[in-house]
Amino acid sequence: MIKSLADMRRDYTRDGLSEANAPQDPFVLFHQWFEQAVQTEQAPVEPNAMSFATVDEQGRPHCRVLLLKALDERGFTFFTNYDSAKGAQLAHSPFAAMTFFWPALERQVRIEGRVEKVSAEESDAYFHVRPLGSRLGAWASPQSQVIRDRAELERLLAETEQRFLDKAPHCPPHWGGYRLLPERMEFWQGRASRLHDRLDYRLEAGGWDRQRLAP
Repeated sequence: MIKSLADMRRDYTRDGLSEANAPQDPFVLFHQWFEQAVQTEQAPVEPNAMSFATVDEQGRPHCRVLLLKALDERGFTFFTNYDSAKGAQLAHSPFAAMTFFWPALERQVRIEGRVEKVSAEESDAYFHVRPLGSRLGAWASPQSQVIRDRAELERLLAETEQRFLDKAPHCPPHWGGYRLLPERMEFWQGRASRLHDRLDYRLEAGGWDRQRLAP
């Protein structure tokens, strides 16, 4: 039994986040922080890893870790099986939240917004740069469905390998990308004594509005 949880703490002293050094456009700030995370975070940490939360038809939240695979002025893109649990949840409620945490930099970014599917062309282009094993896995795995055991998954993969023995696997119709279109982005910088810096950007009719939140 863990007896020291109450004593586990860390004081954050690496950096600060002020309005004076934060751009008005949150995308600019995210790019700056992400590039610093790529340069600073050490393996096995993946700087593009994010917690991704959805809700089901009963309003129950679900959260998992995904990898960000594209970012542009429209939003944040990841790829998955459309028939997965998260796909069903997004079909029911096309809103989600994602959180990036970069411990070496003592930083966190929270993003909320509407989610939409990317174009078939975007999904196809990304699918074909994935390693062969990942492409075969997208065909073989009935993601989120119950399977009997590991042997069944390996059997499905073997059947898929035979199916594409003489040709390259194309993008499955049940697989592709989603893009989260941010309506809110909060940047958190750890500070000493838990008096953290939090800058909250919200998308309004005239553009992004920025406010400071109490820690």
